[in-house]
Amino acid sequence: MFKATTILAYRNEKGAVIGGDGQVTFGNCVLKGNATKIRSLYHNKILSGFAGSTADAFSLFDMFEGILENKKGDLLKSVIDFSKAWRKDKYLRRLEAMMIVLNKEHIFILSGTGDVVEPEDGRIAAIGSGGNYALCAARALDKFGNPLEPKDLVLESLKIAGELCIYTNENIKILEL
Repeated sequence: MFKATTILAYRNEKGAVIGGDGQVTFGNCVLKGNATKIRSLYHNKILSGFAGSTADAFSLFDMFEGILENKKGDLLKSVIDFSKAWRKDKYLRRLEAMMIVLNKEHIFILSGTGDVVEPEDGRIAAIGSGGNYALCAARALDKFGNPLEPKDLVLESLKIAGELCIYTNENIKILEL
């Protein structure tokens, strides 16, 4: 489990959204409270979020974006090729990192161990130390709440995670398609 990050992604027929908190910690100290851990990729058609170190994030985002360009934005083909490349690289496969990538049709969780996981419901995915809190909140809001816009569902779920997880704050950034 990665500390210091909470990333939540949600997609439905209305759109696709990813959000992340801004907290960066070193052990039990907060280093920064307003970091950006999410990004738009491939001409703003793909959303992504990262749990792990900042330097690793830049390397992996750049590598993934290169594969997306090569595959002309085909997310499914790109995540498979990216996962193979990440797993085969002696340095990168040792990173304690995870990514979420999504568009309006798909959502995936990726790791250096070769995982390419599409959530069972195909709608909600979360990573990071507060990921399980955000995931539970999002599932409950999706199932039992009044119909919320995707952006509002992600925002409220991340706020709930921020109330529970000491490695998550409520300085939330959101991107949407």
